[in-house]
Amino acid sequence: MSHVVIIGCGVVGAAIAYELSQVKGLSITVLDSQPPAQASTGAALGVLMGIISQKLKGKAWQLRQTSVQRYETLIPELEAITGRKIPFNRQGIVSLCLQGEDLADKEKLLEIRQSQGWNLEIWDKAKLQNLCPQIVNEQVTGAVYSPQDRQLDPTALTLALVEAAQHNGVTCKFGVTVLNAQSSPQLTPSENSAQVCHQLETTDGTITADWVVVAAGLGSTPLTSQLNQKIDIRPVLGQALQVSVGHPLGNPDFQPAITGNDVHIVPVGSGDYWIGATVEFPSDRDEIPLNHEILESVRQQAIAFCPELASATIVRTWSGLRPRPEGRPAPVIGKLPGFSNVLLATGHYRNGVLLAPATAYAIREMIIPSNSQ
Repeated sequence: MSHVVIIGCGVVGAAIAYELSQVKGLSITVLDSQPPAQASTGAALGVLMGIISQKLKGKAWQLRQTSVQRYETLIPELEAITGRKIPFNRQGIVSLCLQGEDLADKEKLLEIRQSQGWNLEIWDKAKLQNLCPQIVNEQVTGAVYSPQDRQLDPTALTLALVEAAQHNGVTCKFGVTVLNAQSSPQLTPSENSAQVCHQLETTDGTITADWVVVAAGLGSTPLTSQLNQKIDIRPVLGQALQVSVGHPLGNPDFQPAITGNDVHIVPVGSGDYWIGATVEFPSDRDEIPLNHEILESVRQQAIAFCPELASATIVRTWSGLRPRPEGRPAPVIGKLPGFSNVLLATGHYRNGVLLAPATAYAIREMIIPSNSQ
């Protein structure tokens, strides 16, 4: 039986653990120095911008399409196994169009998605006003509506993935830190004398591994540095807030996620909304102090789109660091260079929740190729 060790239990690590837990012949251990769903997962808004994204083809689009399709079956599957309710908004995403934006780009996206079997709608201002009367802004000229995109609660999703994985026999060890990774040359020189990482020294003792999956977000940099193959991942701060209006905005029966100018207004029930998120880059020393003015500017942008939010009560604010790969596109999925058994599933930047199911499929395929199943 192959032993797979997954380092990191945010939404990506948890999705991989659950996916692999369905494969016979694998023993799986998940390690994380924190409880699950912390760091970037706990800060995410869970807006799954797949169909409405500007990624038109290639791997970036395939990952999105795979995940959007998988979520439709994954959420009910997890709810059935765990008995947990995962808030999952199936009312789509409304992306506001602003003055000066080229409508031809929107129409091209609509045509491409139709050819790929997905629906998008372009709404003029009158239709937007009719369906989302809470949007009152002179700069807004209409919207693109994506009925097949979704929004979910990332923390609820991750906790359900962990519980379902444990139900399927996965061992989860939280509060455990990897101190050192030991490697040696591969016995059979089939992969250009690749190294094998066979043992992890942790605060909970030594763990042997046949496969090591690094899904540790920002923690991936020190881990890969120990193996002399540093994957440079930098933090990008995101701040968000939850406000209470006390009643649904606009039409109570139509509560999609609304996005415009990179600001999201996300209904979370009972007249509450998430607003976010900021995108704040570090100074030279990778430190990003919380800047309340930037969060306030995001709140003001949301109010500019939806004036009713001005009277909303702020319930809470929160923040988290997103893992952004330096000098290469996000995410980083594949073998660690020079190693035959160390797999990377990290650096998802702002799309960890969106791409978690597709990432889990990709890692499963590297461990158990479908032609050998």
